[in-house]
Amino acid sequence: MTLGPERRGTVPLPMWQAGGTRMGFFTDTSICIGCKACEVACKEWNGVPDVDPQWSGNSYDNTLRLGANSWRHVAFVERVRTEAPAGLQWLMSSDVCKHCTRAACLEVCPTGAIFRSEFGTVVVQDDICNGCGYCVSACPFGVIERRADDGRAFKCTLCYDRLKAGEKPACAKACPTESIQFGPLDELRDRAQERLAVVKAQAGGEEAGLYGADPNDGVGGFGAFFLLLDRPEVYGMPPAPSYHRRDLLTMWGAASIAAGMILGSVLGAVRGGRR
Repeated sequence: MTLGPERRGTVPLPMWQAGGTRMGFFTDTSICIGCKACEVACKEWNGVPDVDPQWSGNSYDNTLRLGANSWRHVAFVERVRTEAPAGLQWLMSSDVCKHCTRAACLEVCPTGAIFRSEFGTVVVQDDICNGCGYCVSACPFGVIERRADDGRAFKCTLCYDRLKAGEKPACAKACPTESIQFGPLDELRDRAQERLAVVKAQAGGEEAGLYGADPNDGVGGFGAFFLLLDRPEVYGMPPAPSYHRRDLLTMWGAASIAAGMILGSVLGAVRGGRR
């Protein structure tokens, strides 16, 4: 994605921090039907490469996880309930990059390839990415990944180009049940609280909860949060994701030491050659 020279090497004040509106996703998994329209729309609009279907052997999920070539992933989870309503229950959820408020991937990127947009979203500029992989190690969700063919990192941009044109992201537009809802993040959080109360009042909804809607969590809240019908780990999500700046500093320190050792070896070889 080429965003122009005005983005390169700059860290503009996000509009949402300057009094503007932060935009995001609210995914209501209680009405997801697993159609994968979001996956298809994402790939078509963003030109995300195809991947060969993979099968876990225990569900109809053929994407398995988020990655450089899977910016949306519809999870199919089979749950057997012993309490009413008893029986096999399908839990479906369209997963995506969380666009964290405290985004470790952005903080650790050494080239400025990852930036916070004026909508509060986290975007990777693939033409600036050098493939170092620091962001991959930093992400607490395992979302961002490097492509095998060229090593550069890719993930959901929340359709940054569409947002600039006043359009909603392709996945939200394609969702037939409005399981994926897009809009101002504060409004989505209020809407999610109302929806959670309705779901909890229904049979089998006692374990439902919001995941990533709390701005006081370990990453400052998600820009793309969820209503889940069970614990996050049931869906393959970390129960308490956190931003560890200490770990990032350790990563940078180790990289600096390694770079220093390499430079020292090179200089030593050059001096030895001159002798």
